[in-house]
Amino acid sequence: MTAELVRGQNHPLPDTRLEIRVSAGHPVVAGTTLGDEQGRVAGVEWIAHPGSPSLPGIEVSQQAAADHRLAVDLEALPDSVHRVSVLLALPVGAGGPSRFGAAAAPFVAVTALDGTEIASYTITGLDSESAVVALELYRRQGAWKVRAVGQGYEGGLAAMLGDQGLENPAELAAAILEAVVRGMARSVATPPPRVPDAERVRHSAPATAADTAPTVPVTPPPAPAPSPGPAGGTPSGQGGPIDYAHPRRRAAAPQSPPQPAPRAEPQQSPPVPVAGDAAGWSMDERLYNQVWGMFEDLARTTAAYRSACDFAESRLDQELDRVLSDPRSRIGGTGDATRTEARAKHDELTARAQEALDRDLAQLVAESEVVEPALPAAFARWDSPVWHGYRVPMETPMALRLGDLHLPERTDLHIPMLIRLPLERGLWVDSGRGRSEASALLDEAELRRLALDTAVAHAARLLAVYPAGDFTVHVLDAAGSGSASLAPLVESGVLAAPPAAGAAGVSAVLAQLTERVDLVQMAVRAGAADALPPGMDTAEQLLIVHDFPHGFDDRAVTQLRYLADEGPRVGVHLLMVADREDASAYGPLLDPLWRSLLRVTPVADDHLADPWVGHAWTYEPPRIPVGSDVLRQVLAQVAEARRQGWR
Repeated sequence: MTAELVRGQNHPLPDTRLEIRVSAGHPVVAGTTLGDEQGRVAGVEWIAHPGSPSLPGIEVSQQAAADHRLAVDLEALPDSVHRVSVLLALPVGAGGPSRFGAAAAPFVAVTALDGTEIASYTITGLDSESAVVALELYRRQGAWKVRAVGQGYEGGLAAMLGDQGLENPAELAAAILEAVVRGMARSVATPPPRVPDAERVRHSAPATAADTAPTVPVTPPPAPAPSPGPAGGTPSGQGGPIDYAHPRRRAAAPQSPPQPAPRAEPQQSPPVPVAGDAAGWSMDERLYNQVWGMFEDLARTTAAYRSACDFAESRLDQELDRVLSDPRSRIGGTGDATRTEARAKHDELTARAQEALDRDLAQLVAESEVVEPALPAAFARWDSPVWHGYRVPMETPMALRLGDLHLPERTDLHIPMLIRLPLERGLWVDSGRGRSEASALLDEAELRRLALDTAVAHAARLLAVYPAGDFTVHVLDAAGSGSASLAPLVESGVLAAPPAAGAAGVSAVLAQLTERVDLVQMAVRAGAADALPPGMDTAEQLLIVHDFPHGFDDRAVTQLRYLADEGPRVGVHLLMVADREDASAYGPLLDPLWRSLLRVTPVADDHLADPWVGHAWTYEPPRIPVGSDVLRQVLAQVAEARRQGWR
């Protein structure tokens, strides 16, 4: 059964040899880009376009046409390729529309080689865009899927190529469009005959840069060895000409006699999830990439569900409006029948969307159940058994868990929120009420206590994942109101010094860290890192600031802003525990400070957005299990390792 996709929805691919059919009703340029596990396109050697139509496993048309067939052999792709993006662009000088919104919506279908349609997508919602990423085929858990993308670009082909990460996109786009113009000046050749599956020859290398656009200094993807066909690769049979008619809009029967229907194969079960099956050099890197893949899949499958439901509601409203606008159908059996039919269509569409969502969520839940227990301490929750066998690490991990994220469609499916180390931005634990419903149920004192508890949990995890002596924590508690929450850090002895109190203590710590930033910056600029003063602590530094702006004068505020801006580049990081309203007297002066920090909350809040579709994700802060002594046990090991290292 064909899957009719909506934007963001994905569908498994049952085969690796496919055709992608494009029907637009007007000339378009079709091409593909090959991306790595992060979706990056390394250079021009990874692009198939009319000026360079062949890559390993990919063949595209050399012409701008209203109908295209792109040949894809996923097994022939280099191992480093994890994503194939199908690109469409409007040519210049073809006499057609200058924007997709002025013509019929393009239709894209993924089919098997026998013409059986696997998935299709009508790219609606385009307006002033003249280029669009139609589909992407991507590798997930060792299997391939297709996703409907529909991302349009008003800046045309150049903007689209630039968004793919390519250098000199304007020059490359100009070269591609020039190749299209040259092709339009020639007569269109008859499409080549279809080669039987067993005799199709895979291309062994991408086109050289001389055949297409200006070169980019990048290593081309490795090319698989060619697989010769029978008798040295010469095809032994010939098929009929390729039919460029829209696969869903044929007005007449095909000229060739109908072929017998392919034998139905058993329904493929979803792949069994395996922890660490993503790309990466180490198990930590593979798990990190797998978590991000789960994050992206949940974002996009939820977007597809919401889009489908919105479409069903819009369609129902339109059909009901048509019924109400006609006086003859407002009452009586005809009107009732029309309304019943419209609601039935709506219910069918939402049921199909819910079925697809449930299928994808079930797969993600199964994956989460095997990934979560396999996570190392830096990625694991505080209640994970991995902490029972904790030992101070010998090297710094690549990332750290700051909490969990979930969406309302499945609140029990939590995705770990991982951030890279060393920290690129400081952290801000917001002790204010904000707009969270959970914070509205707490009084001000309790909310502030939870905020500092959360900051201590973050600091403890940072101390736990760095090697002994590689991470130093300072605390500013000017009013001395955070002694109870800070007790685990103080009593374990992991702090560089007792929490600084009063205006004098605040000034002394800020002056020390500001001087450190200045010295390291000067040493780095001079290329003399060995010229730092003897005895200077070269570890990463974390400054916890509690109850800001209490105890801060104008000079201290300026120093704090300086640390937030310049500190992360030289290993000095901020962890603010503050309510922005408390510092409102400074006006817009502190706006850059808040913007430079990553805001997290001590209670559940939906203020974070993903980079793909912009969902509002609910952030859940890390929780120490009630009655658990895991935090103090971990900090005790960190303190002991530091003492042994300093002897």
